[in-house]
Amino acid sequence: MNWSQLISRLEKRLQLPLPGAVAHEPLRAIPVGNLKPVFSHTLAPRPGGVLILLYEESGIIKFPLIKRTEYLGAHSGQVSFPGGKAEVGETSLLAALREGEEEIGIRRDDVKVLGVLTDFYVIPSNFIVTPVIATINSPIFKPDEREVARVLTARLDHLLLDEAVREKEILAAGKYPLRAPHFEVEGEIVWGATAMMLNEFRMVLKDICDPF
Repeated sequence: MNWSQLISRLEKRLQLPLPGAVAHEPLRAIPVGNLKPVFSHTLAPRPGGVLILLYEESGIIKFPLIKRTEYLGAHSGQVSFPGGKAEVGETSLLAALREGEEEIGIRRDDVKVLGVLTDFYVIPSNFIVTPVIATINSPIFKPDEREVARVLTARLDHLLLDEAVREKEILAAGKYPLRAPHFEVEGEIVWGATAMMLNEFRMVLKDICDPF
């Protein structure tokens, strides 16, 4: 399937019912033993958006992920999609585009939005996140040094492989052992909320894709 066929099929598929929790739950990390993280949020979840930004390079369809810098927060050092919380009066879609500009240096005017996946509740940070699927031509990424340690390049064909989903035990927040289903991109583990949203994208793609 070529680029234009994929985009046309994907845009149509995103208008149909989405797999949602059916795709999310198999990638949920499970505590090992009795030591478990506990989250007690008193405020309503905050809206946010993340960007799954497809582009073609030398005939290969790719999308960027970011490895976040180390900071005092729930997602320090983790791999995620570009994205973040919505500002006052901003939709989740616009938040995803703005964060894409701020974090990886793309111009929102160069981005074509195809649709969205199922809203996802990120428990540790108390966000309701909308994954926005979009395309861009020939991007040049300029990561924000304060927020982004590294931009990773994920390949769509690798995501669709049967062996793309792996599993290992990890230590979250330096002390909580978890059995984590995950993807691996450029030697980095993609787990948790990002992996769960990515698995929904993977299931949607499998609905429309011939073998690469």
